[in-house]
Amino acid sequence: MKRIIVLNPKGGSGKTTIATNLAANFAVAGHHPALMDLDPQGSSMRWLKKRARDRAAVHGIAGFERSVTVTRSWQLRVPSDCSPLIIDTPAAMDPQSLPEMTRGADAVLVPVMPSDIDIHAAARCITDLLLVAKIKRSDERIGIVANRVRSNTLVSHSLTRFLRSLDIPLIATLRDSQNYVRCAESGVGIYELPRWQVRQDLEAWEELMDWLSHRHAPTNRDSNGLVTHNSV
Repeated sequence: MKRIIVLNPKGGSGKTTIATNLAANFAVAGHHPALMDLDPQGSSMRWLKKRARDRAAVHGIAGFERSVTVTRSWQLRVPSDCSPLIIDTPAAMDPQSLPEMTRGADAVLVPVMPSDIDIHAAARCITDLLLVAKIKRSDERIGIVANRVRSNTLVSHSLTRFLRSLDIPLIATLRDSQNYVRCAESGVGIYELPRWQVRQDLEAWEELMDWLSHRHAPTNRDSNGLVTHNSV
């Protein structure tokens, strides 16, 4: 089972936008994705509740909820026929939780918005992934997604220069578009809107989906998709 983590401790970076659109895109492509929401705000699960039943199915896991009647591992179980698993992580994560969160991940996507605050937060996040979570650059499992970027602005040029300096691939640049608002309001993904409406957005998502298709972590998982061993 492919495991994709969408992670940035900075709130408002666009994690849910990326996670929900990934889930919808994989579903439209004929996969059986599972979307796990670990953020107490529950935005991914709200998106899923708005999704019409006749749409390609996405299995939801409300990981932010707690139950006294079942074990945590049972609550977070992933059906064996689901893949990939896309995890929408909470804001303000303790860096010390990153090793457990990212263990066995095939890909870790770090969304970053074009602002000075977000750029510095992304730099700290990347540093923690490399030094605390000990993800090797050579594994090529970390990818940056520039989010809500307006072309030919000073801040977009600043963001581009910063990202190039990290030696971490910038795999997609998502433009600042009302299409993502429409997706959030309707429980759909960018591929499910009329093609004429999203024509300018599709290239970035095709690049992102292609990059993900080549990511594989050196890990073994049990029958529920839980990590049992990691050689990283």
